[in-house]
Amino acid sequence: MAVVAAVAIAAQFLSDHYGAPAMLMALLLGIAFHFLSEEGRCSPGIDLCARTVLRLGVALLGMRISVELLMGLGASTILLLVLAIAATVGFGLVAARLLGRGWRLALLTSGAVAICGASAAMAIAAVLPKNEFSERNLIFTVLSVTVLSTVAMIFYPILAQSLGLDARATGIFFGGTIHDVAQVVGAGFSVSPEAGETATLVKLIRVTMLAPVVIVFAIATRNVGQRTGADPCPVSGKTARPPLLPGFVLAFLALAALNSFGLVPETVSQIGTDTSRWALLAGIVAVGMKTSLGRVLEVGGDAVALIVAETLFIGLFILAGIYYLGHL
Repeated sequence: MAVVAAVAIAAQFLSDHYGAPAMLMALLLGIAFHFLSEEGRCSPGIDLCARTVLRLGVALLGMRISVELLMGLGASTILLLVLAIAATVGFGLVAARLLGRGWRLALLTSGAVAICGASAAMAIAAVLPKNEFSERNLIFTVLSVTVLSTVAMIFYPILAQSLGLDARATGIFFGGTIHDVAQVVGAGFSVSPEAGETATLVKLIRVTMLAPVVIVFAIATRNVGQRTGADPCPVSGKTARPPLLPGFVLAFLALAALNSFGLVPETVSQIGTDTSRWALLAGIVAVGMKTSLGRVLEVGGDAVALIVAETLFIGLFILAGIYYLGHL
């Protein structure tokens, strides 16, 4: 755990001083220290961080969510986000089938694209039935959504300007399409304070959808076990059935409810948010340590095409919704 913490601090240092995405740095540095998970002495701590600490980080995200956030955005925009998430997951399943990929990868990538990038990928991976490709697919998804978020942070402001979007529409576009929170904030405030505030709010609403989506995925997949019909990646050995309602999802919902009723003091909320960020960072370092780069590269070009297509799909869907709502 001390090694994981040291690497996480190094990743945050690189992010603070050189502007690199912290999650991306954590992932790459973790992969570089893959040998530690094979050596044996560090394995228990790495496993603990990759599972328990990571889930703690997801649970603490609930402190950032409240009913007030939902009310401040408007029913039409919230409906657009819900439809975009559902449509992206559906598109991912169809596209994966056309590309000959399994439903596990489809749910993982589409959920990460639709909700909140790396955090969503880690939460979804925790409830999907495991097979020998689970960790490889998780690393691929986290790496892909982080890179795509960074690319979007650079190019989406240019696209928004060329489309003539006003500040509010720009914020809805950024918050509804860019995968990771940090890149949403960076893109939004690079345009204007109003665009930045709207983008952050919209993004947090997408984060709110994490718990319902994870619950739906858990219920839909908990009985599949070793049934691999449509999945070209077979399950090796006995697969444990995930719990109906994972504890970290219940904790997420409980903290969101407490925050909605104003029962979480501002100081405690800030501490919880910071702890969540560090726990997620440590979790992704540990996940990186458990996966070799060689195995990640085995995922194939069709998987890359899948996650890029999902990213383009949600972007076009949100733009169409903005046009329909009269913001364009």
